[in-house]
Amino acid sequence: MEDRPQKAHHAPHSGKKAEKKDAAKGIDRKTHGFNVKAFAPKSGRKALEMGLRKAEKDQTKLHVPLVDRTPKGNPPPVVVAIVGPPGVGKTMLLKSLVRRYTKQTFNHVKGPVTVVAGKDKRFTFIECNNDLNSMIDIGKIADL
Repeated sequence: MEDRPQKAHHAPHSGKKAEKKDAAKGIDRKTHGFNVKAFAPKSGRKALEMGLRKAEKDQTKLHVPLVDRTPKGNPPPVVVAIVGPPGVGKTMLLKSLVRRYTKQTFNHVKGPVTVVAGKDKRFTFIECNNDLNSMIDIGKIADL
């Protein structure tokens, strides 16, 4: 052990002291050692695709939906009742219908869901339990 020489102290590469030394030597760490080509696309076509995709993402972020899309003076929405025993896929059907009409997904269904499908079309989806009293109550208001 004693025949080995002790390692030299490792000079700091960051912090105030290193910044002072770099300033004295005239080294700019922000540009020094930065490889510009490391994050560049390999082909012009790929660069074009990446630029178009970024522009498309920015546009979708800026897009603001219309304030009031509910039709005025039109009849009330069509009420659709989804009835069945537990575990047959009532909630999955409701989610897929909402995704079909709005192109948006949601995780939890709580109560009736109203979807604006067009200028004159609105649908209200209601899940119904598998007991007779619930079916009678929903049957009074449901259109389908």
